[in-house]
Amino acid sequence: MRIGLFNLLLLAVVALTWWRGRFDERAAGLICVAGNLATMLVAQSMATRFQSFDLLAFLVDLCVLGAFVALALRSERFWPMWVAGLQLTATSVHLLKLVSPDLMRFVFGAALAFWSYPIILLIAVGTLRTQLVEGWRARLLDPA
Repeated sequence: MRIGLFNLLLLAVVALTWWRGRFDERAAGLICVAGNLATMLVAQSMATRFQSFDLLAFLVDLCVLGAFVALALRSERFWPMWVAGLQLTATSVHLLKLVSPDLMRFVFGAALAFWSYPIILLIAVGTLRTQLVEGWRARLLDPA
């Protein structure tokens, strides 16, 4: 149920980015979708998920981190830097499991999943703020 709700939220935010966003917002949305799909493809079965360090899931999160960092470095906006920072936190949770294999399965899974929600929220807020800023610029440049 939680995964279905997350996917619905993700699709709603991606639709928002395509409706109101520019390149940065759309790219961030597509990075999230690609990361989500790749994670589903490489994920372990529910019976063994989060019990041990998962190299493939770590590599997916590392690639997503690289994409967010690249986006943040080329963007004129500040929100992509926050998204990259949150993804760095999510990616580092994998290393925590590698260092401490006895980390409880629930804690590990919750720590991985938690950071996805603020990332999606930041992309939505960034999209809406971009729309506001462009509206303000248009009014300043053409007040009539």
